[in-house]
Amino acid sequence: MASTPDRSSRSIGVEISSASMRAVLLSPDGAVEKSTDVEILGSDDTVARLAEIVRDLQPAGEPIARIGVAIPGLVDRSSGRVAYSAIIPDHSEMQLGAAITEATGLDVVLENDANAAAYGEFCCGAGRGARDLFYATLGVGVGGAFIFDGEIWHGASGFAGEFGYVTINSEGMRLEDVASADNVVRRTRSRFHQDSTSSLGKLSEESLKLVDIIEAARSEDDFAQMMLGRTGHYVGTAIASVINLLNIERIVIGGTIMQAKKAVLNGIISRARELSFAPSFEATSIVAGELGPNAAAIGAAFIGREAA
Repeated sequence: MASTPDRSSRSIGVEISSASMRAVLLSPDGAVEKSTDVEILGSDDTVARLAEIVRDLQPAGEPIARIGVAIPGLVDRSSGRVAYSAIIPDHSEMQLGAAITEATGLDVVLENDANAAAYGEFCCGAGRGARDLFYATLGVGVGGAFIFDGEIWHGASGFAGEFGYVTINSEGMRLEDVASADNVVRRTRSRFHQDSTSSLGKLSEESLKLVDIIEAARSEDDFAQMMLGRTGHYVGTAIASVINLLNIERIVIGGTIMQAKKAVLNGIISRARELSFAPSFEATSIVAGELGPNAAAIGAAFIGREAA
């Protein structure tokens, strides 16, 4: 049966990425009371910085016994270790959960960052009111997560939702090969000089970043919008497979690239409509995430709270 988040206490959730850490303190009703975002120098700096953040966020007179931590990697739920992380490989070589517990004195629940973000959106974001949900995150990597009947679906070994590995053409090209941040920039550079009217032409190819493409698209730059629309087209191809196989109720798209919003989302919806079984497509709503960069930290806080 679907679970109802425990709303009786405050909770802390932390998302670890390769260069920064974001943490939130949630109120009993799930609102963000405090948040912080700090840079980290590398995997050696992670645990110490996390302990500092948790101490700063701990509410006075209301100690928190357990925290949720979202990480970019596959979590072995039987051991509580990171089984694999392409973004932070050192995490798979250490007892990350145990190290955090030792540094903070708190119990820790580790969760994949896409799963945590999906659960955050499900509890208090764009997934509110849904029973079943698929979440896709488009950022440094491409990830996915399923929620069925209110519960994260981890799969047989805990590794479900590797959306970036979905192949989108007959040559075996994976979605992550074209839709991750670096690959969106790469594809844009490859067509950089084909549109002399684009504001991006003022930049050098070497200096071009994803944020530049997003800002140009927001300013109605046709070339930037086209490149992000094509990204949405690729994502929509993979989304159609989810719709056709699962007849899923709601699909939420989050991650850094979704700062461009309609430029990407419209491409996703258009392509998914084209490739999906029509009755299943009509039963699905495809929406942008609402929690922005706090999604994974918020989801981790709910997960830690419920585990307690």
